[in-house]
Amino acid sequence: MRFALVISAALLAGCVAFEDKRPGRLTARPHAPASAITLRGELPLGAGGERDGRIFVPTRGRASYPLMLLLHGATGSGERIERRLQGLAEELGFIIVAPDSRGMTWDHDTRGTDVAFIDRALQDVFARYPIDTSHVAIAGFSDGASYALTLGIINGDLFTHVIAFSPGYIATEYFHGKPPIFISHGTEDEILAVERTATVLVPGLRRNGYRVEYREFEGPHTIPPEVARQAMEWWLR
Repeated sequence: MRFALVISAALLAGCVAFEDKRPGRLTARPHAPASAITLRGELPLGAGGERDGRIFVPTRGRASYPLMLLLHGATGSGERIERRLQGLAEELGFIIVAPDSRGMTWDHDTRGTDVAFIDRALQDVFARYPIDTSHVAIAGFSDGASYALTLGIINGDLFTHVIAFSPGYIATEYFHGKPPIFISHGTEDEILAVERTATVLVPGLRRNGYRVEYREFEGPHTIPPEVARQAMEWWLR
């Protein structure tokens, strides 16, 4: 499944006032955890029944952890994408929160149940682990990358960085804050054309004041390990 490119003229104009009650707003915020929970490694998210997700906590303890909300592609799962970045999370010391979408993919207009589920998952993690508030990222691949761009732009007061691996659209008419953005795309992508990213998404974001780090690589619809590492090091520097 794929979505067509959706990027709002209002977003590109950068002139729409932000309102807290609009779709896509997340209420969860990092805070001092109520109690010290030392569970580490790969754990079930524990928030959603049959379609739930995964959290990964590095085995090395920290005073506070960088956190990444990681969104899978269409027909995917949090478990599958979490395991793709688990090695980097262990090495670099960050938490991954990887929820499952409520349906086969994310509700791209942010009016469905995905936003509420993500909010509950983040609230639970924030209550259990101390979070480095200067490094709270939203990231995703394919449809998850498009959703990460959308939610990241809407919630720039929560997410300090946005990472999009092979996105296809941005679906919002409003924004909050201007978090820096990392985007990658393969020149031989057979699912979502690189031209949309290179000629519409990246230039449009830059025109509106977003600092965008853009990486093209020779290859198909994927996340090459070297690109994943570049993105994580960009976020955590």
